[in-house]
Amino acid sequence: MGDRTVTPVEGRTPAAPQNVTGPAQDHAGRSPLRGLRAPRRPRVWFEILLIGVSYWTYSLIRNAVPEQKAQALSNADGLWRLEHHLGIAVEDSVNHAVNSVTWLIVGMNYYYATLHFVVTIGILVWLYHSHPGRYAATRLALFATTAAALLGYYFFPLAPPRLMNGGHFVDTVVVHHTWGSMASGDLKHMSNQYAAMPSMHIGWSLWCGLTLFALATVDWVRILGLLYPVVTLTVIVATANHFWLDAVGGTLCLSAGFATAWLWYGALPYALPRRVARAGGPVPQPVEA
Repeated sequence: MGDRTVTPVEGRTPAAPQNVTGPAQDHAGRSPLRGLRAPRRPRVWFEILLIGVSYWTYSLIRNAVPEQKAQALSNADGLWRLEHHLGIAVEDSVNHAVNSVTWLIVGMNYYYATLHFVVTIGILVWLYHSHPGRYAATRLALFATTAAALLGYYFFPLAPPRLMNGGHFVDTVVVHHTWGSMASGDLKHMSNQYAAMPSMHIGWSLWCGLTLFALATVDWVRILGLLYPVVTLTVIVATANHFWLDAVGGTLCLSAGFATAWLWYGALPYALPRRVARAGGPVPQPVEA
């Protein structure tokens, strides 16, 4: 049979083709929300600005939270009693034992004051250069972790062990006159001293450690990633800046951070594509949950 030609009825305009994808989708068949969720190549100027503004905002909110000294000390006493009930209240023994080794405790003081920032920023830079497709999602997990911590500071003010009444803890920064820590000494008035729960030293160090373990290709680097939060836990307890349970709080905040990234991107950050197209190129789609 031959092809048939359909001739439109005279005086009638042919109907325009219908958009079967619906108004909520763009020309490529992707919804605007799906486009926002897709991994994109980060821009250095934006990231520097975002990190700077975010940390400034975090510090402002954290330090603006009323110190509530009486409540913070009462909460510390309650947490200390709970740890005794659980059989894990050994922070004072660790604090005194490590404090007796001067070179070790001084090193831990500087570790506490510096690596918290240095390592975290270093991991962000490494992600930016080596895993641009995973950078934004992993950064979101870190930012959401930190935001969750602010809720803890507001609703559960907590004195660190070194500030407890009758706790017999050694404030190692004061005793050994080490510099750099905003937890004690001349810088203590610049930071809320009663925001110990949760511990962001643990939240951030776990974020760093998991990122290295998941994405690094060199075995010894992956091992260092696992050791970093363990050493950090020892440091925060030995310097009397946190209880064990503060570390649990930091871990819960990190879980909330990764859950936020998973809900937004549809996958854990480490499961996203390592590379993304440059500006103007096709954008890889997020992995479906």
